[in-house]
Amino acid sequence: MSDPILLSRIRCPDCGTEKDEVMPTDACWFFYACSGCGTRLKPLQGDCCVFCSYGTVPCPPIQQGICCNDR
Repeated sequence: MSDPILLSRIRCPDCGTEKDEVMPTDACWFFYACSGCGTRLKPLQGDCCVFCSYGTVPCPPIQQGICCNDR
């Protein structure tokens, strides 16, 4: 299995601010504060983390076919 991509660009649905973030390999981010407007993002229903909901790349566990809740 290839190494997961660790860089994802999160885009705020409220103001459109985009920021590149390095994703952790050992945890999921359940909350994220937008650096543009301060909105507190949380995962959309059915997603495990903010990267899966608002990022350009899903979190490392999902990339590797592992459910975050199974960790």
